[in-house]
Amino acid sequence: MNEKKMFHINISQSQGAEYAIMPGDPARVELIAKYLDNAAPLAHNREFTSFAGMLEGERVIVMSTGIGGPSAAIALEELCMCGLKYAIRIGTCGGMQEFVVPGDIIIPTAAVRMEGTSKEYAPIEFPAAADYDVVYALVKAAQDNRMNYHTGVIQSKDSFYGQHSPQNMPVSYELESKWEAWKRLGVLASEMEAAALFTVSAARGIKTGCVLHALWNQERKSLGYNDNDVMDTEAAVKTAVDALRLLIRK
Repeated sequence: MNEKKMFHINISQSQGAEYAIMPGDPARVELIAKYLDNAAPLAHNREFTSFAGMLEGERVIVMSTGIGGPSAAIALEELCMCGLKYAIRIGTCGGMQEFVVPGDIIIPTAAVRMEGTSKEYAPIEFPAAADYDVVYALVKAAQDNRMNYHTGVIQSKDSFYGQHSPQNMPVSYELESKWEAWKRLGVLASEMEAAALFTVSAARGIKTGCVLHALWNQERKSLGYNDNDVMDTEAAVKTAVDALRLLIRK
């Protein structure tokens, strides 16, 4: 008898795993899966591309989430239905503080919930926080690999162009004033999925963390820094894989 497959991610419960690495871009899935033993394609449906392999003797799924909170939440929900216990998001971000240089990695401890998905899981007063064990493993992996990393709060948003061209939006007054508030509060970077993943994880009782690669920093550019954008996400990938290795060993 054929098992019923999850509606969006197109895998069945027997194909699930307790551990997952979750990039946004489907094109990065196979590149990340190369770090696993005996990795092979699992499924492909919509924005959800997945591979499965072994790490430290445990089955691990690498699955893309697409862009933004809604699709990321769907991926996490359906992986939880298939037995997920730990997840690490690998993503990209734009730096917001002057000291965040393109190419640095950021390990969020929490995320500003400036998106809509998490509001359908928890009251706005509830913080979107990463799991301590996962954060600790990510920091340890970054230190062991001598990565240039930062820890702290990030911002999760729903509109890419609301950040990059706020002056073109009818609500520019709100976007620009809140951006300045986040900067004054020490928010490190901006991305689009972490707040949803952290909140869904709290609702479902699993442990989730995140490691982000800083592609650029528009604040540094506005201050006159002549930085090159850095597109190579290898440092974030290695950090996530080594952190998951530590969690499995623990």
